[in-house]
Amino acid sequence: MLEPALSPTPLIDCTDEALARTGVELRLKRDDLLHPSVPGNKWRKLGPNLSAAVEQGHTRLLTFGGAYSTHLRAVAVAARALGLESVGLVRGEELAGAPRNWSLRAAEAAGMELAFLPRSAYREATGRGASGASGGTAEAELQRRWGPCLVLPEGGSNALAAVGAAQIPAELPDLGERDVVCCPVGTGGTLAGIAAGLPPGARALGVAVLRGGQGYLEDEVTRLHRAAYGREFDNWRIDHDHHGGGYGRVPAALAAFAEDFERRHGVALERRYVAKLLAAVHGLAAAGAFPPGTRLTAVVTGLPDPSDEGSAP
Repeated sequence: MLEPALSPTPLIDCTDEALARTGVELRLKRDDLLHPSVPGNKWRKLGPNLSAAVEQGHTRLLTFGGAYSTHLRAVAVAARALGLESVGLVRGEELAGAPRNWSLRAAEAAGMELAFLPRSAYREATGRGASGASGGTAEAELQRRWGPCLVLPEGGSNALAAVGAAQIPAELPDLGERDVVCCPVGTGGTLAGIAAGLPPGARALGVAVLRGGQGYLEDEVTRLHRAAYGREFDNWRIDHDHHGGGYGRVPAALAAFAEDFERRHGVALERRYVAKLLAAVHGLAAAGAFPPGTRLTAVVTGLPDPSDEGSAP
């Protein structure tokens, strides 16, 4: 059985001199502490999907991810705890014969069967291929290849995931017009849930961690809102200027920012998502993007990678 989640997760004031000079307050929503084996936003998004899998009688989960995907590890661990099989389709056929990194080793140790796909085939499998095949067609192909299974999208972002992520603002007291709830954006599910769960006046800000996602990520969040809630929301936006050069990339300046933040605040930062979020918040505040009196709540969505391999791309 899965261990219970810590809910609500801690909310801590983060006094920061640089932000204070701009008249902006910062809080950290410590969702990295949410669950001991399925941490952060992965539990928020997976929880409703796992319940659906059990209720529908599924015996196998299938999903997608890159070489260092936290989502793959989370699905593997959750499936094992529930007595389900799991399959992970990994982007990059060149990884098949290479020594497993710590992340893929962890997924396999939890019982996940890994299959390594060329990038074009990976895009087709996720329903985003150049052939124009629909997501339904792609899923039918997966069912034929792997047998009956519940297919979870890349990053776990679907309608149920958005509903799960909507619990984040529900745990934040006294949200109002001065509040902006911020999160990193990889596939859009967490941002979609936060925006949907906000009370009137409060806003959501997503920070894209991949390069070139303009338009696509906005379309994904809108699609999730329609699927989960049957409507669109206008209380959110995505910043595309703080991706650090692309997904998985951690340039020296970002690493230095993260190390300084950790030293000043005593909070260990995951580099590929959380550090980019906080660097963006500081950069935007310095540029005057937030009116004085704004209260920012940054959602810490995950744990740092093991120190021996750090934030490898």
